Amino acid sequence: MSKPDITPPPLRNDCFALPAGVSWTPVDEALALLRDRLRPVTGVETTPLTQAAGRVLAEDVIAQRSNPPQPNTAVDGYGFAGGRPEGAHVLPLAQGRAAAGLPFDGAVPAGQALRVLTGAALPDGVDTVILEEDVTVQDGHIAFRGPLKQGANTRRAGEDVAQGDQALAEGRRLTPADLALLSAVGIADVPVRAPLRVAVLSTGDELVEPGETAGAGQIYDANRPMLLSLIDRMGFQSVDMGRVADDRAALHARLDAAADQADVILTSGGASAGDEDHVSALLREAGAMQQWRIALKPGRPLALGMWNGSPVFGLPGNPVAAMVCTLIFARPALGLMAGEGWQEPQGFDLPAAFEKRKKPGRREYLRARVRDGRAEVFRSEGSGRISGLSWAEGLVEIGDGERHIKPGDPVRFIPYGSFGL
Repeated sequence: MSKPDITPPPLRNDCFALPAGVSWTPVDEALALLRDRLRPVTGVETTPLTQAAGRVLAEDVIAQRSNPPQPNTAVDGYGFAGGRPEGAHVLPLAQGRAAAGLPFDGAVPAGQALRVLTGAALPDGVDTVILEEDVTVQDGHIAFRGPLKQGANTRRAGEDVAQGDQALAEGRRLTPADLALLSAVGIADVPVRAPLRVAVLSTGDELVEPGETAGAGQIYDANRPMLLSLIDRMGFQSVDMGRVADDRAALHARLDAAADQADVILTSGGASAGDEDHVSALLREAGAMQQWRIALKPGRPLALGMWNGSPVFGLPGNPVAAMVCTLIFARPALGLMAGEGWQEPQGFDLPAAFEKRKKPGRREYLRARVRDGRAEVFRSEGSGRISGLSWAEGLVEIGDGERHIKPGDPVRFIPYGSFGL
């Protein structure tokens, strides 16, 4: 029975509040708070199997048919009953053959063999198959050498998935391989979560669009194209809300529009506590603003709040910090709100191709890539070096404590692919 097409209630305005007395928040604590306080916010719908790739399952899917549906042969060859010991064996051939979709009509007499092709349902009297390469055919007989175990080169009915078994679990983001599995077990329509809509908004007087004339003190908006692409690549539905100057009324109106069109809002810039940090100011006025000073580099300030029932992630304006915060914090949080659960990025321990001394107190993420089995890091840790994001293929994560990394020491490398990119 499928779930009704209903939408959960919005998150509470105080869901991002930090415990009393907390100032600097370690990365793991910040992630745990997001994991504990967020929940799915998308409704449920049914979509045809052919349109379900990339969607998130809303409930467990039960196999309507076994795969394989009946015992069949795994190779082209000759089938008969029972295994054979060592030595030479000669069997007469029964008339006919069995092929995929063209089953043999009748039963194979004991002591005889039948020509069978890959995928053919095993006829009565056949439970073992020998490869055609191991057989000599002459005068209506086959000759081969044992030993051959009973059941060799055959597939049991339901050995992959049995009818009534769970084929895939709720919360899985469907892959092309999943569509093959669901089709094989008889599923035509799939219960999925509605796509999580993520609005992306840039703020700041200094921003202009690429292609426009940039005046003194102005820069091109690098964050919005990056964030929109990140959202799409992660499997969510991006909503481009453009850019807004440092005008509180205009920002208020744009946030209203974003909350109407999306389930979650990502902003970049204006998330600190300065005179022109209007995102933070508006969220505070709405009574739903928390600024998490997270012990990480790059990207310490992360503003979190609610706007008309939609969660707001206020990202740093620096593109490097904005991307790191999106990958480390927004990606698992968005996945949870999309119904796929909290996804931990998979990292790998690799030898370092660099040396670095790190002070205690903050977790650091270095732009990195792998060459010859070793993790290289970008030549500069400057957070303004956007080229390092493009150069990199992932991040090296260095824990909160003090560390002196030397070439060859193990470091944790998290490829961009672990974030769904």
